[in-house]
Amino acid sequence: MNQCQQITGVILAGGRSTRMSGEDKGLQYLNGKPLWRHVADRLEGHVANIAISANRNIAIYQQSGYAVYQDTLVDFPGPLAGMLAVMQQSMDEWFLFCPCDVPFIPDCLVERLIGARQDAPVVWVHDGERDHPTIALIHKGLMNNIQDYLAAGERRVMLFMRQAGGHSVDFSDHKAAFINVNTTADLQLLQGKV
Repeated sequence: MNQCQQITGVILAGGRSTRMSGEDKGLQYLNGKPLWRHVADRLEGHVANIAISANRNIAIYQQSGYAVYQDTLVDFPGPLAGMLAVMQQSMDEWFLFCPCDVPFIPDCLVERLIGARQDAPVVWVHDGERDHPTIALIHKGLMNNIQDYLAAGERRVMLFMRQAGGHSVDFSDHKAAFINVNTTADLQLLQGKV
């Protein structure tokens, strides 16, 4: 894999949004457009296709024209379940997963992850202070491993990716690009910022 054209970008918007008072986080507006759309716009032109992982408001997400995938497991078992569902329902081989609440991802995201991947089946962002395992480039070959991991009752994304032979990629020069919008207060704070 050496071209972005072989990657499907997937926006993870399927969580419970408990810190956003249960509101669908991806549909909350920042600077005039929904959070998920900020991520899609950042990925556009850097990946072959864009898809959305969502478990609520499916019809609204489908209006985008992008493929929308729902979890195949019940009770919102977390980001890995969203990743698994997309892999199970898509024919693609490589996926760049990105949560809907990181609206400022840098333009260099895809290229840097590809360049630093080496032979790893999964790589993720490290912003210089912390890992962001849900911003990850991952190969479909890990699909059965994810399924077994979840079936065993595990949910921890970071642990799975390390066990799968993955590693982080340094984005410490773009630390501010990975700010999460977790609460209504975060959303208000970022209004008007580019």
